[in-house]
Amino acid sequence: MLSKLETIGSSAWYWLAMVVLGLSMEGLALTYQYVLEYLPCVLCIHVRIWVSGFILLGLLALFVRRSWPLLVMAHVLNTVIMVGLLERAWMLLGTERGTVEGSCGMDSGLPGWFALDVWFPKLFKVWEPCGYTPELLPGITMAEVLVVFSAGMLLVSVTLTLATLFGRKTVQL
Repeated sequence: MLSKLETIGSSAWYWLAMVVLGLSMEGLALTYQYVLEYLPCVLCIHVRIWVSGFILLGLLALFVRRSWPLLVMAHVLNTVIMVGLLERAWMLLGTERGTVEGSCGMDSGLPGWFALDVWFPKLFKVWEPCGYTPELLPGITMAEVLVVFSAGMLLVSVTLTLATLFGRKTVQL
């Protein structure tokens, strides 16, 4: 089983699937923004940034996956990204349900050296304060789906990280 998980984690198909999944998520977010006119809040923008992170990591991992140390680093970074994504999704859900107190204004909170909202405003500009997310299916909001999705992706990432660390290839080094 460990060997199979290790094979999946080093597969180009796994990392390509991460890229396609991330691009699909970004495409869905942009469809909701520009077609259905659900403007993004600061937490939505933070989710987009984390999703962009795993898209870029997936692209990078496609090229470094044959190097065991770099593959381990990619898996560890993917786990960090999924933790960040889960945290932002959880905050978004808490804000939507009114269980999280705090400021959720119009400022992206990004430092000047990482001004994605200025460099790519079509994708990362905050348009409204937090409060709700649209329903994807009747009774199921985007925030709820994001929490379940990011928790699942974190579980997959941790599993593949451990399989890569403790699999048969570690003995060969």
